[in-house]
Amino acid sequence: MESMKMVEVDGNDFGSSVDPLPFARRYQIEALEKAIKENTIVYLETGSGKTLIAIMLLRYYAHLLRKPSPFIAVFLVPQVVLVTQQAKALKTHTDLKVGMYWGDMGVDFWDAASWRNEQVKNEVFVMTPAILLNGLRHSFFKLNRIKVLIFDECHHASGKHPYACIMKEFYHGQLHSNKSNLPRIFGMTASPIKTKGLNELMHSSSCFPIYIMLNGLRFWTFYQLFCRNLGTTLSHTCGKNLTELENLMNSKIYTSVSEDVLAEYVPFSTPKLTYYKEMNIPSTLFQSLSEKLVILKNKYEHSLERLNIMESTKESAKKKISKLFSAFLFCLNDLGIWLALQAAEFSVCDDMDICCWGRLDLSSEEIIKNFNKDASKLISTYMSSVQEHLVGDNLEADAESGFLTTKVICLIRSLLEYRHLKDLRCIVFVERVITAIVLQKLLSKLLPKLSGWEAGYIAGNASQLQSQSRRVQNALVDEFRNGTVNVIVSTSILEEGLDVQSCNLVIRFDPSATVCSFIQSRGRARMQNSDFLLMVRSGDDKTLSRLRTYLDSGKLMREETLRNASLPCAPLKSSLDEEEFYWVESTGAIVTLSSSIGLLYFYCSRLPSDGYFKPAPRCCINQLMETCTIYLPKSCPIQTVFVQGNSKTLKQLACLEACKQLHKSGALTDNLVPQIVEEEAVVAEDENMPYDDEHATYYPPELVNPSLEHSDIPYHCYLIKLDQKFEYEVPPEDIVLAVRSELEYDVGNINFDLQVDRGTMTVSMNYIGVIHLNVKTVLLCRKFQTTLLRVLIDRTIDKVKEAFDRCEGNNQMLDYLMLPTTKSRVIPPLIDWKCVGSVFFSHENSSNHMDCFLPRMHTRSGYVCACTLENSIVYTPHNSHLYCITGILGELNGNSFLSLENGGLLTYKEYYRLRHGIELKFDQEKLLKGKRIFVVQNYLQRCRQQKEKESSNTTVELPPELCVIFMSPISISIIYSFSFIPSIMHRIESLLLAANLKKMHLDDCKLNDVPTSKLLEAITTKHCQEEFHLESLETLGDSFLKYATSQQLFKTFQNHHEGLLSFKKDRIISNAALSKLGCDRKLPGFIRDGSFDPKKWMIAGDQSRSHAFDEEYLSNTRKIYISERRKMKRKRIADVVEALIGAFLSTGGERAALIFMKWLGINVDFVKIPYERDFPMILKRHVNVSYLESLLNYSFRDPSLLVEALTHGSYMLPEIPRCYQRLEFLGDAVLDYLVTIHLYHKYPGMSPGLLTDLRSASVNNDCYARSAVKAKLHQHILHSSQQLYKHIVDTVDSFDKLDLETTFGWESESTFPKVLGDVMESLAGAILVDSDYNKEVVFRSMRPLLEPLITPETMKLHPARELTELCQKKHYTIKRDIKSQNGKASVTIEVEANGVKYTHTSTSDKRTAIRMASNEVLKSLKESNCPDR
Repeated sequence: MESMKMVEVDGNDFGSSVDPLPFARRYQIEALEKAIKENTIVYLETGSGKTLIAIMLLRYYAHLLRKPSPFIAVFLVPQVVLVTQQAKALKTHTDLKVGMYWGDMGVDFWDAASWRNEQVKNEVFVMTPAILLNGLRHSFFKLNRIKVLIFDECHHASGKHPYACIMKEFYHGQLHSNKSNLPRIFGMTASPIKTKGLNELMHSSSCFPIYIMLNGLRFWTFYQLFCRNLGTTLSHTCGKNLTELENLMNSKIYTSVSEDVLAEYVPFSTPKLTYYKEMNIPSTLFQSLSEKLVILKNKYEHSLERLNIMESTKESAKKKISKLFSAFLFCLNDLGIWLALQAAEFSVCDDMDICCWGRLDLSSEEIIKNFNKDASKLISTYMSSVQEHLVGDNLEADAESGFLTTKVICLIRSLLEYRHLKDLRCIVFVERVITAIVLQKLLSKLLPKLSGWEAGYIAGNASQLQSQSRRVQNALVDEFRNGTVNVIVSTSILEEGLDVQSCNLVIRFDPSATVCSFIQSRGRARMQNSDFLLMVRSGDDKTLSRLRTYLDSGKLMREETLRNASLPCAPLKSSLDEEEFYWVESTGAIVTLSSSIGLLYFYCSRLPSDGYFKPAPRCCINQLMETCTIYLPKSCPIQTVFVQGNSKTLKQLACLEACKQLHKSGALTDNLVPQIVEEEAVVAEDENMPYDDEHATYYPPELVNPSLEHSDIPYHCYLIKLDQKFEYEVPPEDIVLAVRSELEYDVGNINFDLQVDRGTMTVSMNYIGVIHLNVKTVLLCRKFQTTLLRVLIDRTIDKVKEAFDRCEGNNQMLDYLMLPTTKSRVIPPLIDWKCVGSVFFSHENSSNHMDCFLPRMHTRSGYVCACTLENSIVYTPHNSHLYCITGILGELNGNSFLSLENGGLLTYKEYYRLRHGIELKFDQEKLLKGKRIFVVQNYLQRCRQQKEKESSNTTVELPPELCVIFMSPISISIIYSFSFIPSIMHRIESLLLAANLKKMHLDDCKLNDVPTSKLLEAITTKHCQEEFHLESLETLGDSFLKYATSQQLFKTFQNHHEGLLSFKKDRIISNAALSKLGCDRKLPGFIRDGSFDPKKWMIAGDQSRSHAFDEEYLSNTRKIYISERRKMKRKRIADVVEALIGAFLSTGGERAALIFMKWLGINVDFVKIPYERDFPMILKRHVNVSYLESLLNYSFRDPSLLVEALTHGSYMLPEIPRCYQRLEFLGDAVLDYLVTIHLYHKYPGMSPGLLTDLRSASVNNDCYARSAVKAKLHQHILHSSQQLYKHIVDTVDSFDKLDLETTFGWESESTFPKVLGDVMESLAGAILVDSDYNKEVVFRSMRPLLEPLITPETMKLHPARELTELCQKKHYTIKRDIKSQNGKASVTIEVEANGVKYTHTSTSDKRTAIRMASNEVLKSLKESNCPDR
């Protein structure tokens, strides 16, 4: 195939040739050539490969679309189901990046930045047209950035369809402005005219009387005569419709010269007519049953009237009953009693989702279900169960009895005529959803036994009779393709676009409403030799004539298209020339009269709402005065809009004016979307921000020194005293810590406890002066501490020797010394240099002292004095163990008896010979008393198990000749004391990290000091398992951060509603935001997030392990070291940030916390800003001010704040311009903070985590709601919600059953209206504002309402948490099953304990259901005494 020469397009000379796909057909190449030259609509039959032409066109433009090009292509499809189908085809045949978009993705809530990201990422956008239309209106898309704009099924482009609006509002406007960079338009259709054909054309012609005159003739004679006389009219009307489409799309239609051209490639189905004689159910039967259905309908409508529910809910339920009633009557009359019964039974079963009709009151929902059940019972009385079962066995009898109509029987017989086909694929097209549902039931009953076929149905949910998901529909189409399903009964949803090439039979059970529907449904039969069966009632000449016209319409449209091919498209006025609009100059966003209503309702839908009030504009039109007033919800910055004008467009004018004013006030952005949409997008972007979870772990520079540069090295010495709070045979010795630089005072003078096996040991440290050491002495000290600590930690000689041999290096390393002290009471204490020298024990030195009177003994190190052995560490090669020698056993030698575990006796000599194969040579020498090396553990860990006494196998008797002396002299007290060194140094290292964090902060904030120990608490997580952690400070910091941010936003953005304020707050205090601020300040390196493991602890001077440190600068002058890298989640960093705020708040007050927050990057303050208000109202008309002031013990300077605090959003009186939502936003934060800080200061010794539990139990909506009911505040709430009134009444009725001694809401079996808790918070906010942000006044006023406040003694865990913790502790199995429907949740909790299952199910809102189910299971466990309580 020859390549085509390219022409210049949009001012771009491509300069190359396109290579069409090798399997492209001749007419496809012709269409592509035309589409490259000019805007084109391809009119070809279904199955002719129009999509392939579009793909080749995109391939031609691909080099203009490839990123980083700013240009894109857009492929529009009229149905969501086609998005994935067309996108898949594009991905198969191009290498372009394809994005798919539809409404359920939430694209309505995307902002400009979100769409910019998509345009940077993708090159072809496949979407439904409403998305592009909205995107153009909001200026998210620019027409001049779209190179190719494809319209699938472009015959929809008429009236107010998004296809037409895109062309009228944007394309033609820019075309008139002579803009050259417009997109190439490419349309695709199987029928360019969407009309009812003959009937429409006849009624539009001047020859209509001829039809009346000739109506008595035989139809075919009439038809020939009619066509001769009206051929010109039909042709003219058809041509007019085609021209209108071409002008609207600014495109010329391309089609094949005749069907013969396509027939070579595309199989056409054969149209066949099948007639049925109309015979409905007997009239007496129909009348009797329909009358009884009417009575039943009236009965249930009266039941609805008696319900105490909202009028809107009542009307909605009535409409649903009416819809069901109409569906039953339709089935009864058109399909027969059996199918009417199936319709009723379907409406009773779970498949008929009442919820798809919208939210209903539970009582009205029950009435609808009961109506369905009674209707089903009523219809079933007209046929016995036997008759019901035998339907279809005798079709004539079924017709006579009225069980099936002749139309249904005609369908069955028509299908059975194709039983000879081995691989039938049939689509039966029907008009109504209910018809599809019940016919499928009948066919599924009959076809398997008559022909072995299976049937299914596909229908949309426009009628709200079912809610079949796209997933289910796609699965059914797949089953149809592979032959699992043979017959699909479908509404028009399968007519358009869906690719079902395996279909070989189409039956029109109901006639097509338009020529387009006719052509498309015929085109579903894509197989060779397929049939298109048209069912027609005998004598229905009207339908027959319409079908004849449909059959001829394809030829007529093709002829008119070819006739007009040379005529240019006529200019079309932009719709913006004909209607008023508002245009934003900075972005190009636009709102028109026709789009203004939708935009205003969309804006209102994004305002804060609750279960009792959905904000929407209220429109009042005075037809006489031709005026319109729109009342907007109270959370809008504008309350009313008044316009005067043409009565036909009054509402549109008012909505357009409202949109203008909302934009000018900032409520709509420059893209004309609600401001909250942009805020949501920014928050989502922050949450999805790339995050590198690998962070450095810092090590304090005070303990690191690159090298030993001088011969005289000063060391600052700190005495570490160990105070043992229990009795033990080995007393600890003090230790000296020598470091190169003097430590901060609150690091060098510390006290803390170690949790030792036998009790508590208190560690205290204080500064004792400076010593100067030469390099040789330093290296000796390093070798001593490295060797001893390796002995204690590793307990194996190989690793100890390795460490000993590698202590001579002098590279960058940890540089501090841990030195033993003498037992003398000299102050400052003397360093025990003999002990330090024990690491270099030699046999020669030990043999030279002649003044000792103790006996000499044979060892593997030589013949030594017993005193050398008494205080030593020895190594026994026969078992590779290390021991401390604490004395000589004068009464035992090698010939003494050893008691064995089995009760037998052996001499030590015999034991070593038999057990180890060793023959003792000096069996007369006394045995040594050896003690196993102490086990080094994490003594900082909380809740360690304490031991009553030491294990019996910790001491052994050793023959001296088996021992190698490793260190001597060294006392067991020194060895014992050094076993605590890893835990002690870990705490000092941690304190030094906190001190470095403090110094880093003080570099910028000189006076904002805080105790180092408090910062250490703030950077220590629960995972460290120490006596303290950050949770209490985190809770405190979280509450202060929330309050400080909320009051700042409240004062700064006085016209923003609560939803906007909440999103702005989230941007500041979210985990993503806080973790970013923490990372920017390099906080992750300071965080302690794991339990201390002594085996991984770095020993100063030990070079047997790699301890390479990287340097990092915290500031220009402050350096720190990186010891390793680790992974850390965002939330952990955010928690530490909040805890640090809490640390500054708890020690330095609010000013210190604000300074620290500013240092982080959170700029808030407590500067007073006047609260602008203009409430011209008579207060006494709305609330009892004096009573409420006495209740609150506070006198308002501005009582309108009190009115605002009590006004719910549903209360629409215009003289109260605001509801309580903004004050609730502020009050929520201040109450949380006040209660939290009260608890923190009242219970200063509480364990970490208790503050969190107390706060959770005290600060929640249920507690506030109970307080509100106790104070009878519910009597003063201003609202106009019947549902809220009912909920409050129910709450008050059940209130007396609850325990009034606490403010817990966890005992209640129902949920409290959130409004009650909201009002408590809004009152706190009102008092805060009125008192010039005096928090003490707020707490003094609100505390009496909240009493009794929860204490550690009265606190109860939430049942769900208590149950979870119990199951974790006892290792019980717990399962939760949550099913949600219509706003209600059914929660089943099952716990298996010791082989017994405890189960409970609760139904309510999800939160309450979980609470109640957990509570009941807990009760059952306690009653069975299953857990240890």
